[in-house]
Amino acid sequence: MAYRKKDTPCPVRETAPWNEVPVHRPVTCRARDYRAGTHISAHKHRRHQLVYSMSGLMVVRSEVGRWVVPSTRAIWMPAGMAHAVDCIAEVHMRSLYIEPAFAPQLPAEPFAVQVAPLLRELLQAAILIDGPHEEDSRDGRVVRLMLDELHRMDVLPLHLPEPVDPRLHRICQHIQKHPGDEATLQDWAQALAIDVKTIQRHFASELGMTFGQWRQQARLLAAMERLARGEKVIDVALAMGYESPSAFTSMFKRQLGQTPAAFFR
Repeated sequence: MAYRKKDTPCPVRETAPWNEVPVHRPVTCRARDYRAGTHISAHKHRRHQLVYSMSGLMVVRSEVGRWVVPSTRAIWMPAGMAHAVDCIAEVHMRSLYIEPAFAPQLPAEPFAVQVAPLLRELLQAAILIDGPHEEDSRDGRVVRLMLDELHRMDVLPLHLPEPVDPRLHRICQHIQKHPGDEATLQDWAQALAIDVKTIQRHFASELGMTFGQWRQQARLLAAMERLARGEKVIDVALAMGYESPSAFTSMFKRQLGQTPAAFFR
């Protein structure tokens, strides 16, 4: 991959040299490590990709939204969708590439998933597969079992959808820059000179969430980035607009099933 500064305009690449995969192998797994702070510029692949971080934390951005991806989680990125990656902490990435025609039933939309222990070990085994292989062989069975596991992927709440409407875009950009801001819908309606119900309707139709749900999700993802950088829970909780660390921890556990300490352990 080519590394670039974040403030440099970035054209979308069709692919990057190290991601070229053998045409005779419909499923290929590659390993790559990145330093904290690395930015992988916008690019897209001809194949589906499972982007998995064995350790560290990534932020993945595409035209349809943004995901925060800690270790044990992964992003399913369908073929042809442009995306960029920021490595918040040192990332040991494992990327699985799948020819769409080889597995036409796999999802056509991106989402975050849990990487179960079995899938993790299969990815490790797939990295060692070199050259063509017969379907009725150990390597062939590893590939087939990986595809079976991919069909069982559960979507995780690590996605923040991006709006198209310029008024919603202004609201959402402000919240992402200032996640602790307590401005209400009424405040935004007044600032934008539109009706509260209009904002509510656009949030529901474009983002599939209420204003409150979107803001909570934005705060959750922003908090995950800060926690991954080593900030204290109390500092993150207050920065996200919560009155106490316990209130923040309750929200975090309700959304992700674990406390922040357990999640990042």
